[in-house]
Amino acid sequence: MSTHVTATPVGPTEVPGEVREGSGRFARFVQVSIALQTLSIFFQASTAGLLLATSYGETLHGVGARVMYGASMLYLLAAVLAWRPGGGSARPTLYASGFLVLASVQVVLGIAHVPTYHVPLGVLMFGLSVLDLGRVLLVRPRVRVTG
Repeated sequence: MSTHVTATPVGPTEVPGEVREGSGRFARFVQVSIALQTLSIFFQASTAGLLLATSYGETLHGVGARVMYGASMLYLLAAVLAWRPGGGSARPTLYASGFLVLASVQVVLGIAHVPTYHVPLGVLMFGLSVLDLGRVLLVRPRVRVTG
Protein backbone atom coordinates (compact mmCIF):
# COMPACT_ATOMS: atom_id res chain seq x y z
CA MET A 1 0.00 0.00 0.00
CA SER A 2 1.44 3.35 -1.00
CA THR A 3 0.61 6.78 0.27
CA HIS A 4 0.56 9.98 -1.71
CA VAL A 5 1.34 13.21 0.12
CA THR A 6 0.56 16.61 -1.33
CA ALA A 7 1.97 19.79 0.07
CA THR A 8 0.92 23.38 -0.23
CA PRO A 9 3.96 25.48 -1.05
CA VAL A 10 4.49 28.69 0.87
CA GLY A 11 5.50 31.73 -1.15
CA PRO A 12 5.54 32.44 -4.86
CA THR A 13 6.98 29.05 -5.85
CA GLU A 14 5.58 27.72 -9.10
CA VAL A 15 4.74 24.03 -8.97
CA PRO A 16 3.77 21.99 -12.03
CA GLY A 17 0.05 21.23 -12.00
CA GLU A 18 -0.83 23.95 -9.50
CA VAL A 19 -4.18 25.71 -9.50
CA ARG A 20 -4.42 29.21 -8.10
CA GLU A 21 -7.69 29.62 -6.23
CA GLY A 22 -9.55 32.75 -7.17
CA SER A 23 -7.64 33.11 -10.38
CA GLY A 24 -8.77 32.21 -13.80
CA ARG A 25 -11.38 33.55 -16.12
CA PHE A 26 -13.74 34.85 -13.40
CA ALA A 27 -11.24 36.59 -11.07
CA ARG A 28 -11.09 39.70 -13.23
CA PHE A 29 -14.91 39.73 -13.47
CA VAL A 30 -15.10 39.81 -9.65
CA GLN A 31 -12.58 42.65 -9.49
CA VAL A 32 -14.39 44.72 -12.11
CA SER A 33 -17.81 44.14 -10.56
CA ILE A 34 -16.74 45.13 -7.04
CA ALA A 35 -14.98 48.21 -8.47
CA LEU A 36 -18.16 49.16 -10.33
CA GLN A 37 -20.17 48.69 -7.14
CA THR A 38 -17.76 50.88 -5.16
CA LEU A 39 -17.80 53.62 -7.80
CA SER A 40 -21.58 53.57 -8.02
CA ILE A 41 -21.91 53.94 -4.23
CA PHE A 42 -19.47 56.85 -4.35
CA PHE A 43 -21.58 58.39 -7.13
CA GLN A 44 -24.62 58.03 -4.87
CA ALA A 45 -22.85 59.94 -2.11
CA SER A 46 -21.97 62.69 -4.59
CA THR A 47 -25.49 62.98 -5.94
CA ALA A 48 -26.97 63.03 -2.42
CA GLY A 49 -25.59 66.53 -2.02
CA LEU A 50 -26.98 67.52 -5.41
CA LEU A 51 -30.33 66.14 -4.32
CA LEU A 52 -30.54 68.91 -1.73
CA ALA A 53 -29.08 71.70 -3.84
CA THR A 54 -30.32 71.32 -7.44
CA SER A 55 -33.42 70.40 -9.40
CA TYR A 56 -31.68 67.61 -11.33
CA GLY A 57 -30.15 65.98 -8.23
CA GLU A 58 -33.16 63.74 -7.67
CA THR A 59 -32.94 62.39 -11.21
CA LEU A 60 -29.22 61.66 -10.91
CA HIS A 61 -29.67 60.04 -7.52
CA GLY A 62 -32.52 57.87 -8.82
CA VAL A 63 -30.53 56.72 -11.85
CA GLY A 64 -27.50 56.10 -9.63
CA ALA A 65 -29.63 53.99 -7.29
CA ARG A 66 -30.58 51.70 -10.17
CA VAL A 67 -26.96 51.44 -11.31
CA MET A 68 -25.79 50.69 -7.76
CA TYR A 69 -28.42 47.97 -7.34
CA GLY A 70 -27.48 46.47 -10.71
CA ALA A 71 -23.79 46.58 -9.75
CA SER A 72 -24.59 44.70 -6.54
CA MET A 73 -26.40 42.03 -8.55
CA LEU A 74 -23.49 41.86 -11.00
CA TYR A 75 -21.07 41.38 -8.08
CA LEU A 76 -23.17 38.50 -6.77
CA LEU A 77 -23.20 36.90 -10.24
CA ALA A 78 -19.43 37.30 -10.55
CA ALA A 79 -18.86 35.82 -7.08
CA VAL A 80 -21.05 32.81 -7.84
CA LEU A 81 -19.29 32.20 -11.15
CA ALA A 82 -15.87 32.47 -9.51
CA TRP A 83 -16.99 30.03 -6.82
CA ARG A 84 -18.88 27.27 -8.65
CA PRO A 85 -17.41 26.87 -12.14
CA GLY A 86 -14.25 28.81 -11.24
CA GLY A 87 -13.31 26.67 -8.24
CA GLY A 88 -12.75 29.61 -5.91
CA SER A 89 -13.88 30.20 -2.36
CA ALA A 90 -17.54 30.59 -1.43
CA ARG A 91 -16.77 33.48 0.95
CA PRO A 92 -17.06 36.26 -1.71
CA THR A 93 -20.54 34.93 -2.49
CA LEU A 94 -21.51 35.61 1.11
CA TYR A 95 -20.06 39.13 0.91
CA ALA A 96 -21.89 39.82 -2.35
CA SER A 97 -25.15 38.48 -0.90
CA GLY A 98 -24.74 40.78 2.08
CA PHE A 99 -24.19 43.75 -0.21
CA LEU A 100 -27.33 42.89 -2.16
CA VAL A 101 -29.34 42.72 1.07
CA LEU A 102 -27.92 46.08 2.19
CA ALA A 103 -28.67 47.57 -1.24
CA SER A 104 -32.27 46.32 -0.99
CA VAL A 105 -32.70 47.89 2.43
CA GLN A 106 -31.10 51.08 1.11
CA VAL A 107 -33.57 51.27 -1.79
CA VAL A 108 -36.54 50.73 0.52
CA LEU A 109 -35.29 53.43 2.91
CA GLY A 110 -34.70 55.82 0.03
CA ILE A 111 -38.16 55.32 -1.45
CA ALA A 112 -39.71 55.76 2.01
CA HIS A 113 -37.69 59.00 2.48
CA VAL A 114 -36.06 57.91 5.75
CA PRO A 115 -32.72 59.77 5.66
CA THR A 116 -32.07 59.02 9.34
CA TYR A 117 -31.14 55.46 8.36
CA HIS A 118 -30.61 55.87 4.61
CA VAL A 119 -27.56 58.14 4.90
CA PRO A 120 -25.61 56.19 7.58
CA LEU A 121 -26.34 52.92 5.75
CA GLY A 122 -24.93 54.46 2.56
CA VAL A 123 -21.76 55.47 4.40
CA LEU A 124 -21.47 51.94 5.84
CA MET A 125 -21.98 50.39 2.41
CA PHE A 126 -19.30 52.59 0.87
CA GLY A 127 -16.80 51.69 3.61
CA LEU A 128 -17.53 47.98 3.31
CA SER A 129 -17.30 48.12 -0.46
CA VAL A 130 -13.91 49.85 -0.32
CA LEU A 131 -12.66 47.23 2.14
CA ASP A 132 -13.94 44.41 -0.07
CA LEU A 133 -12.36 46.01 -3.15
CA GLY A 134 -9.06 46.17 -1.30
CA ARG A 135 -9.41 42.53 -0.30
CA VAL A 136 -10.04 41.49 -3.89
CA LEU A 137 -7.24 43.56 -5.38
CA LEU A 138 -4.52 43.15 -2.76
CA VAL A 139 -4.82 39.63 -1.37
CA ARG A 140 -2.55 37.13 -3.06
CA PRO A 141 -4.40 33.96 -4.05
CA ARG A 142 -3.70 30.68 -2.29
CA VAL A 143 -1.95 27.88 -4.10
CA ARG A 144 -3.44 24.39 -4.21
CA VAL A 145 -1.29 21.59 -5.60
CA THR A 146 -3.07 19.09 -7.79
CA GLY A 147 -1.78 15.61 -8.10
